[in-house]
Amino acid sequence: MNESSEVTFAFDDAELLPAIAQDADTGDVLMLAYVSPEAVEKTIETGFAHYYSRSRDELWKKGGTSGHVQRIEEVRVDCDADTLLYRVEQEGGACHVGYESCFYRTVESVRRDEESPETAVTAETEIVSEPVFDPDETYE
Repeated sequence: MNESSEVTFAFDDAELLPAIAQDADTGDVLMLAYVSPEAVEKTIETGFAHYYSRSRDELWKKGGTSGHVQRIEEVRVDCDADTLLYRVEQEGGACHVGYESCFYRTVESVRRDEESPETAVTAETEIVSEPVFDPDETYE
């Protein structure tokens, strides 16, 4: 059932949307980042994942420094048009700290910071994946 429709993306006040990168073969969630209108356009135009760095305030191509690019297999949008799903072929690791996925830890327990209980939560985690590259060598 292929039916075409038009949707207007619901960018937030900062003109950003969250984008989830998912391995197209395994279904594993690799990372979450944000996209600007320009990042979405570049992704569709080039076939490679582009994101917007909130900390650096700039557009970036995934793998531009590391070579760990994400080739786009498909871009999906959710029902509210406020989140994108990039189904990708990942080269190397998606996580800048050396793992295949940014979700390499499980949360075992959490506690609130007594100084600011409404916002600060600390978690005890367990690493459940093996690194796939050394970030010190990759990002020299």
